Amino acid sequence: MSERRHLLVVAHAPSPNTQKLVDAVLRGAVHPDVENVDTRHIPPLEAGPDDVLAAHAIILGTTENLGYMSGALKDFFDRIYYPCLEQTQGLPYALYVRAGRDGTGTRRAVESIATGLRWQPAQEPLICRGEFQEQFINDCEELGLYMAASLDAGII
Repeated sequence: MSERRHLLVVAHAPSPNTQKLVDAVLRGAVHPDVENVDTRHIPPLEAGPDDVLAAHAIILGTTENLGYMSGALKDFFDRIYYPCLEQTQGLPYALYVRAGRDGTGTRRAVESIATGLRWQPAQEPLICRGEFQEQFINDCEELGLYMAASLDAGII
């Protein structure tokens, strides 16, 4: 049997709709076809360096707040940056943003920090832009499945 892999989801969900996105990511990540991946969601204010160090991949989720990431996700990065800097280089990550307007500043901010950590994007960020749509839920479920299946298959 293969070694179990660990997928960490650090996602801010301040509203019922953003909670639906987290739930969709988690639903995709635990798809029955994914056999050797354990997935954990830890809100950004509760996640710490040890959680990141135990992960083989990470999904980051945030709202767009005044053109930037949520304060909760920024706090997470502030606390894990130096403890994880040397030990998590090459960590595959994916990002989804719940953006009321455009998400560009949020994406840039997260990518800048992830680049500093030398994490590797596993795919283009998913920007859920504008009024809330059911398609956002489907897209987030696909994101969770993609990351978990990629880990399971040894692609990332």
